[in-house]
Amino acid sequence: MRSPYFPARSVLFHKEANGVTYRVPALLYLSRFRSFLAFCEERLSPSDSQAHLLVMRKGTFYRNYVEWKDMCVLGTAALPGHRSMNPCPVYDEFTGMLFLFFIAVLGHTSESYQLVTGDNVTRLCYISSSDGGDTWSKPTDLTETVIGATIKDWATFALGPGHGIQLKSGRLLIPAYAYHIECRECFGQLCLTTPRAFCFHSDTHGRSWRFGEAIPAPESVECQMVSVDQDDGSNVLYCNARSPLGCRVQALSLDDGAAFQEGQLVQHLVEPRNGCHGSVVGFPAPLHLYKALRGHTSLCRHWTSFMAYTDCTHLPNSQSSHNSTLSPNMPPAPDPRPPPDFLTPTWVAYSHPTWTTARRDLGVFLSLFPRDPDSWRGPWVIYEGPSAYSDLAYLELPPSPGEPPAVAFACLFECGTKTAYDEISFSVFSLYELINNLPGAGELGSKSEGNESRQAGETCAEQEPRSAPVIHQTPHVKKRRRRKSKLMKTCSVS
Repeated sequence: MRSPYFPARSVLFHKEANGVTYRVPALLYLSRFRSFLAFCEERLSPSDSQAHLLVMRKGTFYRNYVEWKDMCVLGTAALPGHRSMNPCPVYDEFTGMLFLFFIAVLGHTSESYQLVTGDNVTRLCYISSSDGGDTWSKPTDLTETVIGATIKDWATFALGPGHGIQLKSGRLLIPAYAYHIECRECFGQLCLTTPRAFCFHSDTHGRSWRFGEAIPAPESVECQMVSVDQDDGSNVLYCNARSPLGCRVQALSLDDGAAFQEGQLVQHLVEPRNGCHGSVVGFPAPLHLYKALRGHTSLCRHWTSFMAYTDCTHLPNSQSSHNSTLSPNMPPAPDPRPPPDFLTPTWVAYSHPTWTTARRDLGVFLSLFPRDPDSWRGPWVIYEGPSAYSDLAYLELPPSPGEPPAVAFACLFECGTKTAYDEISFSVFSLYELINNLPGAGELGSKSEGNESRQAGETCAEQEPRSAPVIHQTPHVKKRRRRKSKLMKTCSVS
């Protein structure tokens, strides 16, 4: 068994001696500026009710490292008498306008109090920047114009957290969720709310916004979206959401977020008790890998042929460098140009703590067929220890002559040695490092499809030194009659 390999990381935000804590990371990569924008909440303590302001650090990306500026407070991202939470940035590639969405919650009112009383005191806001995040506008409060009277049907709501996306059509999407009031008065108190994920969207480059229908079932909370292309020309909007049901929920929209189909449980992507936020990011499949998989779709869906290919190409274990671990030696591509009628399919990476009993050991997973809830492989644990919320970004490195662009990812995540909220760290790693460090990457290629599930579990059991791994534990889905108590526990812990 080879030794664990972790990408290099840099600490961007660290808990201060006076108790000030930085939580809920959001990450955006602006290729036009070759810069990263790292956002998070500044809290007076780790508690949700003690959130205060939003802060940011900007980093210039070079091929082997990121040069970060000092932290700055986003003073305009606030409403008087409210605390700012859940940063959710999105960049309009057509206009060059950057939006930072957030919620503003009255005073120190907790989410659990809003759920018990049905008194929604949360506002939908954003600030914007036309210069890549150097300067920001005054806040815009969209609550009345966008949500309107529907606010009375929500006990509370929130965004993302983490990055939003832009579709090829130009539509901007902001992931969100709301606790729908199912029964306002039951024995003198609010007794039933149902969390449902949805998205706000704009087809006018941010001049006007609307919101779509939520995932009808099962319960879904914090979420992120990916636009998924397939080589047959079809496209769906993919939503991956936190759930109190023991594992993640995924749902598809065929109309760019206007409505979602009923969700599916993703058994391999388990949740710890009360759940935890996770991040998804989509990226075009590298053609030199995808071509090797064509004609073996049924096998590749379960990774057998894919792992055989990656094994025979001898994907390297890159060595760490300052703030980045990008592999310089990429496999050659015979012809990186797709045929004119070919639509490059979308692969999806996902980050989340990997234990079922605690927020520990942040892992990254990969799916070649995200529409299939059984297609996930992983995790590659990139941080061993307490860890919680994360946000992923996708970037491409300039190609060498005769080779395709190198696919890489950045991850901004909560972690620490004592608690998961000691600091927020930043790491960069390549797709090849991810593939090469997935469990069983060098072994699954020799397995038959019929025995893959059992043998992969045996391989993971041999490699996992801890008592609560994600790989071989199947989540227990609670019965719906216990929904009330589970949801109340979930809403009180973020």
